[in-house]
Amino acid sequence: MFTKIKDAPNYRWYVLATVSIGTFMATLDSSIVNVALPTISSHLHSNLSVIQWVVTSYLLAISGLLPVFGRIADIIGRKKIYSYGFLIFTLGSVLCGLSQNIWFLVGMRVFQAVGASMLMANSAAIITSIFPPQERGKALGLTGTVVALGSLAGPALGGLLIALTNWRAIFYINLPVGIIGYLAARSILPSDEPKTDRESFDFMGALTFTAGMVSLLLGINNGEAWGWTSFPVLLSLTMGLGLLSLFVITERRVQHPLIDLSLFRNRPFLMGNLSGWLSFVAMFANTMLLPFYLQEILKYSPSQVGLLMTVFPVMMAVIAPLSGHASDKMGPLALTTGGLFVVGMGLFYYSTLSATAGFLQIIPGAMLTGIGAGMFQSPNNSSVMGSVIPQKLGIAGGISSLVRNLGMIVGIAFSVSLFEVLGGVSKPAPGQTAAFMSAYHAVMLVAMAIALVGAIISFNRKGYARVKPDA
Repeated sequence: MFTKIKDAPNYRWYVLATVSIGTFMATLDSSIVNVALPTISSHLHSNLSVIQWVVTSYLLAISGLLPVFGRIADIIGRKKIYSYGFLIFTLGSVLCGLSQNIWFLVGMRVFQAVGASMLMANSAAIITSIFPPQERGKALGLTGTVVALGSLAGPALGGLLIALTNWRAIFYINLPVGIIGYLAARSILPSDEPKTDRESFDFMGALTFTAGMVSLLLGINNGEAWGWTSFPVLLSLTMGLGLLSLFVITERRVQHPLIDLSLFRNRPFLMGNLSGWLSFVAMFANTMLLPFYLQEILKYSPSQVGLLMTVFPVMMAVIAPLSGHASDKMGPLALTTGGLFVVGMGLFYYSTLSATAGFLQIIPGAMLTGIGAGMFQSPNNSSVMGSVIPQKLGIAGGISSLVRNLGMIVGIAFSVSLFEVLGGVSKPAPGQTAAFMSAYHAVMLVAMAIALVGAIISFNRKGYARVKPDA
């Protein structure tokens, strides 16, 4: 059966379907856990400062390991790393479900993140390697739809599973999906071609990068909670910057570096990643603050907030494949630049909302940012991955995924810090509504400016060769 699939003229679409299983599972898991945090906190007797590590540890581990597994896949094969990623992620999920105390759960979330980083670092590389340039944008656009669907399904499925069984089910649900994904990956993904000149792995680079990135993000992620001038935050930031500086020095001296810094001399790669990072910073500034505006100021119920929050991923799911397909014919420049401009207009719209806005008045902002994100992401990913030689696709995919995570973390930390500096309070008393709205509007305007800077940077990418339709 699988032999016939590999011989089929549409084999590449079977590969995309297989990769989509891992993409959906990793995205679903990150969104499904948030719904269960209050229940987990109650059952495992932990407070808010501890339970946050269920999310934070997962995010930090992924961010530190993405380039590492991208590089390992370039050396020993993407099929192997992707397949083993399913196994580790699935085993980690089961162990999370078996957790009897909070710190064991946190540790298993780190273990789970190892598998997730193996999947995330290689999904775009596998797709880029199997699809011709004239179909690459369409394929990556469909991947964007899978990401949006995973984000959409997570909260709803999580709430249903917890209601019908208990919080452990949100982890056990990954067992059948992971097994199917592993079997499909081993059977369907293209075989790794053996390399006659096996390159060495840069262990020092991996150590300094992982430790430096985790330390830096730990400081950024906890700056507001611990205080930006507190000793733990200053120590984390200093250690992170120091280790990452050592990493750069190391990479310039080794023969086979973990991250080939020459990639950043590639203009489409550099501009695509930089504009991508800014897009996530801008969008996650609102992702963090919007629920507080809806629930604390407009007094909407959690179900109403959830409904409004689904508008963004729905629009992205619809637009991403269309945008990716269009970029295959017209190139990424207009779509990526225009997409970030639309995101900026959506954020500007949020800055005009009042403390008495009606339900339907919220929707245009969510639609604009969702459409803009869908327009930008697929062509940008295609441009970035298409600018890299096949031997570097793994590390390029790892860097792109890392950029996305960094944008999310910085966007959340930036928005909360700026909001509070400007006098905003997340749970305002009756007399603090005006201060909340003033701070929220200011953050949205700054986020809009960030999105527009990203659009300018995206417009300045060079070196893209337009693919002819009959190519």
